[in-house]
Amino acid sequence: MFTSDPVRTSDCVAYHVDDHVAVITIDRPQARNAVSPEVAQGIEAAIDAAEADEDVWVAVLAGTPPVFCAGADLKAIHEGRAADLATARGGFGGVARRERSKPLIAAVEGAALAGGTEIVLACDLVVAAEDARFGVPEVKRGLIAAAGGLFRLGRKIPLNLAMECVLTGDPIDAPFAHRHGLVNSLCAPGEALQTAVGLAHRITANAPLAVRESRSIVLDCTGVDDAEAWRRSEESAERVFASEDVREGVAAFLEKRAPAWTGR
Repeated sequence: MFTSDPVRTSDCVAYHVDDHVAVITIDRPQARNAVSPEVAQGIEAAIDAAEADEDVWVAVLAGTPPVFCAGADLKAIHEGRAADLATARGGFGGVARRERSKPLIAAVEGAALAGGTEIVLACDLVVAAEDARFGVPEVKRGLIAAAGGLFRLGRKIPLNLAMECVLTGDPIDAPFAHRHGLVNSLCAPGEALQTAVGLAHRITANAPLAVRESRSIVLDCTGVDDAEAWRRSEESAERVFASEDVREGVAAFLEKRAPAWTGR
């Protein structure tokens, strides 16, 4: 899949860029990719790199199989380092509260539980293997899901189903999550990363500035009143219409060729 070796943004996070797509991989399979301080710092550094790189238009977040992420590292919590599982800008895992401009796709193999599900919920799109599982089981341990799961899950699936998931702590499987809107695409086990990169390339076929502005409007304006939504849409349209890419897109259409986007 990759044409060059990845770099490390921490001891347990790998980062790779190829063809306008950045792949961020949590690489702690011996600990079920649980979020340690090093994972949180590594994910934040990888997102920093993707956001700063004009050649990166979409990012994918994955875990080294067989699981995506088992949540918080309980050893770090036991040692009194729970605060270190979050970063100042990114929150839990370096991503749960992170402001971003570029689309982020979760590629989920196996379990994404507790904080793992909350990381998935922080992403824009989700690809999951058919045997993947999601859940916020914190109530089973006397805890609450404090990294966004309690309010984001009900935005992705029907509220009563989210409430059942939260109050029972029981997991849901990938087909259920797909049927109710949490998962965009299902794939065979072992193919989540490949499928997510394929989805990323469907996005990178489009003008990157237009993609970023469109993403922003969907996220920020879906729940606001029409007046604010129109204002924001008009501001974004002005920025896009002034870009080089809009002229390239029109020219490519008229000349019946593929556009050569620059992101400017």
